[in-house]
Amino acid sequence: MAGARTRRQAAAEQQEAAAHAGNGEAQVTPRGADAVPESTENVFLFWPNIIGYWRIVLAIGALWYMPLHPRTCSALYSVSCLLDALDGYAARYLNQSTKFGAVLDMVTDRCTTACLLVFLSSAFPRWAILFQGLISLDFASHYVHMYATLAMGGSDTSHKNVDKSRSKILNLYYTNKTVLFVCCALNEAFFIALYLLSFSSPLLSPNLLKTVPNHAVEAIHRGAEVNSSLLSHIFTNPYSAGALELARANKMDSFWPWVFAGISFPIMALKQIINVIQLVKASRWLAEGDIKSRRERGIGLKKTA
Repeated sequence: MAGARTRRQAAAEQQEAAAHAGNGEAQVTPRGADAVPESTENVFLFWPNIIGYWRIVLAIGALWYMPLHPRTCSALYSVSCLLDALDGYAARYLNQSTKFGAVLDMVTDRCTTACLLVFLSSAFPRWAILFQGLISLDFASHYVHMYATLAMGGSDTSHKNVDKSRSKILNLYYTNKTVLFVCCALNEAFFIALYLLSFSSPLLSPNLLKTVPNHAVEAIHRGAEVNSSLLSHIFTNPYSAGALELARANKMDSFWPWVFAGISFPIMALKQIINVIQLVKASRWLAEGDIKSRRERGIGLKKTA
């Protein structure tokens, strides 16, 4: 009996070995162990990323109300910005920090700020070139910094891991969560305040001193004749510029927007300086990599006699 049992065991082991060899596996799994399929995680449904999607929804709502409803727009935009801090906390607390989440967060920040600055460019045409410059600086600074981090630091390096030897200011900005939150929050607060002032301050918008005739008010309230095109059914009021003037004629109180603008202006200016530093440092880092790569390939070296 013992000999028969031994032969059966040997035959079973040979069959297992042959089966694993046919599958290209080098190790033999223990007999009797159930095969457990590898579990997969859906990164797109991580809670920090879900918060990021809600940020986008709120930002779209803010953009929808931006031309006509400054209070509603400001509330939606502010909540979207504040959720930026919540998704980072959720990522750390739930151990769900992902590269996709980092990119989603950065892209949402850049796009929402750019959209607000585009509106400010139309509200204050004289200063449009300044707002356009801020948009360009914001995008260029973060893109070059992100690219330099990936190219020079490796794909596993976060753009927030800035060594002190490279930049003490950027190290403090990215590693100190309080500094990062205050800079980003007050930077957005300044532009929101400026947006509200475009509806309330005759000093910045002299046309607010003009009164809107009653017949014009009634015409805007009734709405204009709607064309038969598809866009006219989606955007039922084609005279958004006139509606904007009517909304401005509501004479919002400009006191608190001026207060918020005055408090947040220094931090906004500091944020732009940090963007410049980030752009310069990242560009130099890329240039260092280019020089190193050229030397390794023997390009650009001075020939010695």
